[in-house]
Amino acid sequence: MSQETVIIPEKIYFKIGEVCELVGVQAHVLRYWESEFSILSPQKNKSGQRSYRRRDVEIALRIKRLLYNEMFTIAGARKKIQSEARGEGAAAKSAGSSGRSRRLGTDQIAAPTLFDTGFEDRESGSRSTFSSKVSTSESAGVQALRTVRMHLLELRDLLRAGSEVDSRQNRD
Repeated sequence: MSQETVIIPEKIYFKIGEVCELVGVQAHVLRYWESEFSILSPQKNKSGQRSYRRRDVEIALRIKRLLYNEMFTIAGARKKIQSEARGEGAAAKSAGSSGRSRRLGTDQIAAPTLFDTGFEDRESGSRSTFSSKVSTSESAGVQALRTVRMHLLELRDLLRAGSEVDSRQNRD
């Protein structure tokens, strides 16, 4: 299944029909997920209608991706989401405990800038230092980063081509 980007409107609350449309599932599926995933818990107004926040929509999208694209079982997806939630909480505590953001260690690799020369060549031949340090459990994340990298390189080439055209027009 292809992975498509969903743009969530800038709203505070969403009705269940709006969430169904954004996520691409029916209302009974969302209600079932609420019973299976404690992290998905929309507020209810006085009349009992569900009011989903942006975070709820993001969680529903994550659940759908785990179940439909990555083929997790309900139990497996529940464990994955719980471990991700614990990981985010621990990372926030460690960053917040020092009172400032975490600094890069000397063993971490500085990311190349967009206009570095030779950026394309470093990963095309052998495995880069970055990807060799990544565990197999993070391979989906690495693939996503590579996709983003490819898009950024394409954008850089477009920007360079546009600036060359502009400089030629200014000369004429």
